Amino acid sequence: MNNGPPHTSLTWRTAFSCNGGACVQVAASGRSVLIGSSRKPGSPVLAYTREKWREFVTGVKKGDFDHLPS
Repeated sequence: MNNGPPHTSLTWRTAFSCNGGACVQVAASGRSVLIGSSRKPGSPVLAYTREKWREFVTGVKKGDFDHLPS
């Protein structure tokens, strides 16, 4: 987790299905992918390597997390 200053200079992406509520946002920063909250843009963010991010996205697409409650 990054508790430093907000990453305001980054291009944050939000899912097209986000209805303006509390949505997950992602941004690329160097060799990392950052994950933050659209409701609290200045709050701490999670940082993952691009490799770990790709593994996660691949798992989502394969249905690895479909058993979790929504």
